[in-house]
Amino acid sequence: MNPRKNRFVFVAGLHRTGTTLLARIIGSHPKVSAIQASPVPENEGCYLQGVIPHTALHGRPGHYATAPEEHHTEASAYNTLETKNRLLADWGPWFAPDKPWWIEKSPVNLTRMRLYQQLFPTSQFIVILRHPQVMAAALAKWVDRDPQELVRYALDAYDLMATDLYYLHSALVIRYEDLVADTDAVRRAAFAFLALEDQPTGLEIMDGNRRYRVSDDLDEELAVRMQHWGYRTGGQCDPFEPICRHPLRDIREGVTRAMKLDQFIKSEPSEQKEQKANIRQ
Repeated sequence: MNPRKNRFVFVAGLHRTGTTLLARIIGSHPKVSAIQASPVPENEGCYLQGVIPHTALHGRPGHYATAPEEHHTEASAYNTLETKNRLLADWGPWFAPDKPWWIEKSPVNLTRMRLYQQLFPTSQFIVILRHPQVMAAALAKWVDRDPQELVRYALDAYDLMATDLYYLHSALVIRYEDLVADTDAVRRAAFAFLALEDQPTGLEIMDGNRRYRVSDDLDEELAVRMQHWGYRTGGQCDPFEPICRHPLRDIREGVTRAMKLDQFIKSEPSEQKEQKANIRQ
């Protein structure tokens, strides 16, 4: 195993937002190695390492993403060479050493991106969002919380993630709704983000949002906040411009072309500042 040769792509998102689907699509590429046939739920790497605690009190659906103690940044106590070496030792056997990209998908990656960037400077991150009301409905069987509080939880998590983006060199933010509506475009964008040629997956993609009916009745403040991500009450969506951060212009423009956008994805410092001003802190 050569850590300088293999690069991590971390897939992140709240529970029930499509992280598994997205990871399957990316992991199907012949130049990407994914964790498979492991003895842990959903082949999530957070269960296969022993340096960052992951007990029943960590990564709890509907709770972890806004818990201050689970937000790991550059200042984390785990920002050490020992942590890096232990993660490589624990994860390494699950990946193919001859493939340039190693994909790791765990929901808790959403709150660990800044730490992982410090540990693995060449890593890249792909975040997937889902309509907060639909996410709340999908999460209801796991979490006993008021649906509107789960919507607030999702929006707070999205805002925290948006703040973290300003510290990341390479990150792509997409929506589940766009993935199922135009899988080919989002797949092309994800592979372009990793500088990989497009590779059809042959996977059958279904729109999981159709399983849930959500109400138009939502707290006005939450409804306004959802609009920032192109979401409206009742599970409705407006067009959303994916967020792409990458140091190479060719990569940013490749993602833009893949998504067939009329304008380049917002990535210049002035536009970042304008976007940040619109994010509720």
